[in-house]
Amino acid sequence: MTKRDNEFERYVVEDVLGEIPGITSRAMFSGFGIYKKGIIFAIIAEGELYFKVDEKTEADYKAHGSRPFTYEMPGGKKTMLSYWLLPEEIMENSEELPEWVDAAVAASKRAKGAKKKR
Repeated sequence: MTKRDNEFERYVVEDVLGEIPGITSRAMFSGFGIYKKGIIFAIIAEGELYFKVDEKTEADYKAHGSRPFTYEMPGGKKTMLSYWLLPEEIMENSEELPEWVDAAVAASKRAKGAKKKR
């Protein structure tokens, strides 16, 4: 993992997501968690922004040629999280971006709900 990128985190929170109410961030591992009104919906890892994805939203990311966040565990095993790279064209689109944020928040809520049912 790479060193935490505070400059990219500030850019994401202040510039990219700055117009969306309720956005905060918190350092986690070697990156950051991005929250909307206390619900994590994105991560910054290795200098890239990933949004929470589930079966209802994954197709949108695939359609934009996105990829999931993966990392290598000790011993070489690859692990894939349910966070996908936010497509650059969405990151730069102030009209579409809030919809993607809301969809990622909803995916995070659904995932939390599924965990509670277990």
